[in-house]
Amino acid sequence: MSEVLINSLDSVIKNALDNYSFLSGASIRLLNKSENTTFVVEKPTTKNRWILRLSRPGYHTKTEIEAELQWMKAIRQNTSIIVPEPVAGNNGDYVQSIPDQTNQDPYYYTLFTFLDGIPPDENNFNSLLHYFRKLGEITAHLHNHVQQWVESNDIARPEWDFDTMLGQNPRWGRWQDGPDITSTQMSLFKHVVETISIRLKKFGKTEDRFGLIHADLRLANLLIDQEQIKVLDFDDSGYSWFLYDLASALSFIEHKPYIPALIAAWLTGYESLRVIPERDKEEIPTFIMLRRLLLLAWLGTHENSETAHSVVNDFTLETEILAKKYLLDFGTRFVVNTLSL
Repeated sequence: MSEVLINSLDSVIKNALDNYSFLSGASIRLLNKSENTTFVVEKPTTKNRWILRLSRPGYHTKTEIEAELQWMKAIRQNTSIIVPEPVAGNNGDYVQSIPDQTNQDPYYYTLFTFLDGIPPDENNFNSLLHYFRKLGEITAHLHNHVQQWVESNDIARPEWDFDTMLGQNPRWGRWQDGPDITSTQMSLFKHVVETISIRLKKFGKTEDRFGLIHADLRLANLLIDQEQIKVLDFDDSGYSWFLYDLASALSFIEHKPYIPALIAAWLTGYESLRVIPERDKEEIPTFIMLRRLLLLAWLGTHENSETAHSVVNDFTLETEILAKKYLLDFGTRFVVNTLSL
């Protein structure tokens, strides 16, 4: 998030409070700063809390944010999945904007109800397996909902396909600009990208494989409140392959030795509600590699983020190891022999 924005925090607060009359007298504090900046808003007199999300300029249009909220409302109305509720401002709109002062894209912000809970414990392996089963179940529930929801094919959300991830129009930046890529790694990743492209074209985008998804359904975006599991952060939601939701669940840990166990747990939960054909399961490594290289691109354009600082040191090297294994399993004989894996 830009320094200009942080220095303009007072104007952000004033603008927000002015647009929600019921927030008069509320306090506001920074919660998280990543793709968006989020704040906790609290009324001292009632202890009621909300989440205020300030979107990065240029990342989404107002129409795209409204479409995100439309899906969240449909989930609340038509499923048992617990997600935050968008809150309208004084003008009746759910997406507000900070007036453009610099001839750049405006800042859009949205208020949500605050959900109680804590993130799942990712340090306990048994707990991790348990929540990955739950995560698979929730993901299947969302996918079933999407295929039954008439508007799901018509809302204005971005498409996450090969072109917008690793191709000519990358939304998160070029994978080639990832951190500390050597010439040898560049050649390796290029062959992997070509292999992914070929396999995804063959896999196709039929409606049983491709549709509206969360696209960032990781444990970090769940809250546990006793026996309830709540889902957060639909900001990246868009049209992509359903199996990409599994790949995103493994973000930044794709290289860990326990990944096969997490995949099995996720599939157990998912297939309790929705069957995945064996032919589709064969491409799970392709989607995991797709996501991993997308994250490499993201790190290249978000080098100052907290996430980048926590993972960047060995990320490219670990990606190289994953890439070599992927090519051994899925690459052509010519590529494997050329790279002397």
